[in-house]
Amino acid sequence: MALAKERELIAVDLPGFGETPPPTGEVSIATLADELTTFIADNDLGEIDLVGSSMGARLVLELARRGVGGAVVALDPGGFWTPGQLRFFSISLRASIALVRALQPVLPALTGNPVGRTALLVQFSARPWALPGGVALRELRGFTASPSFDAALDSLVHGPLQEGMPVGSARHRIVIGWGRQDRVCFPSQAKQAQAKFPEAELHWFKRSGHFPHWDEPAEVVEVILLNTG
Repeated sequence: MALAKERELIAVDLPGFGETPPPTGEVSIATLADELTTFIADNDLGEIDLVGSSMGARLVLELARRGVGGAVVALDPGGFWTPGQLRFFSISLRASIALVRALQPVLPALTGNPVGRTALLVQFSARPWALPGGVALRELRGFTASPSFDAALDSLVHGPLQEGMPVGSARHRIVIGWGRQDRVCFPSQAKQAQAKFPEAELHWFKRSGHFPHWDEPAEVVEVILLNTG
């Protein structure tokens, strides 16, 4: 990974994601942010720079709002939908996840060719056919296998939208990155994100969908290196 050559990285599995057991209590943006805050404190990470994508981007913005951590790079964060956009997000994403779960037995074959990747990932990537098959398979299985995924999605849909922070309260640099072709968190939501985080700098990924690290990995690394450390 190009970024690992330049920075020491700590990749965190949230409770109920990856190899971390699910929490005993509720799963929400607030409780996941609490877990990250505790992790940073328990490991004496202090003002460590924070990078997140999608729900992770919302979480690092929430930590910035709380005054936790250092510089922040948030890629296509959730939490800034209009009511209509939120309904579309809920219906479309639930349908996509249900389909991927039903297709688990044939998922390796589908992700192994450009047509299958395009059909499965067109909502998330501007160029799904160009993604490596192994990446597509790993990501799709990760989405559906996480015990906390459904509860986290419910929290995004039914919980409060992201709170902001007033001018003068940001302790470190905040950069919000957005894909111009995002079909999950639409580009129009960047205006609301900037209104809530007025000190944040907005960076557009012109040829990217919801996950810039899929579609424009070199540019993502550049943005992180320029705005952290």
